[in-house]
Amino acid sequence: MAAQTLQSVPGEPTSARHEQSLEDAARRDAEGQAYFDKVMADDSRIEPRDWMPPAYRKTLLRQISQHAHSEIIGMQPEANWISRAPSLKRKAILMAKVQDEAGHGLYLYSAAETLGQPRDQMMQDLMDGKAKYSSIFNYPARTWADMGAIGWMVDGAAIANQVPLCRASFGPYGRAMVRVCKEESFHQRQGFEILLELSHGTPEQKQMAQDAVNRWYAPALMMFGPPDDDSPNSKQSMAWNIKRFSNDELRNRFVGMMMEQVKVLELTLPDKDIRFNEDTKKWEHGPLDWDEFHEVLAGRGPCNAQRLERRREAHHNGTWVREAAAAYAEKQSRKQAEKESAA
Repeated sequence: MAAQTLQSVPGEPTSARHEQSLEDAARRDAEGQAYFDKVMADDSRIEPRDWMPPAYRKTLLRQISQHAHSEIIGMQPEANWISRAPSLKRKAILMAKVQDEAGHGLYLYSAAETLGQPRDQMMQDLMDGKAKYSSIFNYPARTWADMGAIGWMVDGAAIANQVPLCRASFGPYGRAMVRVCKEESFHQRQGFEILLELSHGTPEQKQMAQDAVNRWYAPALMMFGPPDDDSPNSKQSMAWNIKRFSNDELRNRFVGMMMEQVKVLELTLPDKDIRFNEDTKKWEHGPLDWDEFHEVLAGRGPCNAQRLERRREAHHNGTWVREAAAAYAEKQSRKQAEKESAA
């Protein structure tokens, strides 16, 4: 009987401790939510160790990791042209640009890691086809003029989208975007300069430039994401001050930017429906093929399979580098521990 009595006693304090733990957790969540709401209202910033709603963290991880993957995959169409650039100067410039894109990916992976997602897991999700990246990088770069169109239009669209992200409510993301945008501005000018030289060259060069602009125009506009009515994440991201403008707002701004710059290039945009709406004071573009956008995003674009296969191949070929770096870091850590122990 004594044994039975002793066995039944611990149940009560354990239950009480559990209830107290739940109450403490609820109180911390309430306090955290109040702080989070105040940060949003003050248009300030959340840092990695601050309390944040699970949905906010999930949204950030999705957006930042997709952004990082886009930078890494985006190296491929341009890296393919380094060996075929028309001059040593062009090779050096393009090589520097591709290196910049790699750096952008690393900044962004680091920002995502502060949210608790290991980089290895993000990379594995990309190679497994579970993670998305920008649809624009699943199109082929057919001629040297495409390097100009990518710089002017794709990087130009990236700038239009990313400059507002410098004010993102998540600190590591916003700070990373400051440097990214500075470097993207050089990339955009480099692309514009390539097209400018081609468009003022021979008739064949000008036609090559025009063909490239024609190919990349629609995919570049679709980089901003689906129309606002069909964008499930955009409104919530704006409510959390991650994004500052809707997809359609950014897209129309970009169209207005291109309309002025294309005049200097003496080229045309392949959209007869572009117009400035005097009532709304905004630029408007013609219809886009959103079925194509969703097909490419689903992995059925012109280069989806090739892009992922190249990424897997590069990851495999870099195994020895990662292993060597890990071994060196472990060795240095062991030396430091021995040094501290001896002291």
